[in-house]
Amino acid sequence: MPIPAFVAALRSRVGTDLLWMPGVSGVVVDDDGRLLLGQRADTGQWAVISGILEPGEDPAVGLAREVLEETGVEVVVDTLVAVTVTEPVEYPNGDRSQYLDLAFLCRPVSPEAAAAAHVADDESLAVAWFAPDDLPDDLARSTVERLGHALGRLADPSAGPFFVR
Repeated sequence: MPIPAFVAALRSRVGTDLLWMPGVSGVVVDDDGRLLLGQRADTGQWAVISGILEPGEDPAVGLAREVLEETGVEVVVDTLVAVTVTEPVEYPNGDRSQYLDLAFLCRPVSPEAAAAAHVADDESLAVAWFAPDDLPDDLARSTVERLGHALGRLADPSAGPFFVR
């Protein structure tokens, strides 16, 4: 996974020090209630689609871009379901980052868009749709949390987004 140019520029100034980054995650649900997951190339775990925002990029726009870039699925971003902070991450090269994550519920723009799901970049080993009661065993912990927030919102559409108070 190449480091975005703006992150490389920051790293040239701060080295491996902890960077605070804006992240987005998408719980993509198709018309049959299935969830779109990607098997991450870096960990091998299955996860919701996520990424970091480009400078000045609106979160929903950035998430739609990330989902399309990673899975080939064009989505509509419907609602914010959670605002959380990840634990700090240390990458193999020593770089450290921590993410403010905005998790959204999304849906494919059409059945044809859902059918287009495929590995579209080097960040995933596989991309697939799963029924909520038949998820892969090796889910990233953050995905379990994000799915919980999103499925809770689907069960109670009047609920607002989750955040720590």
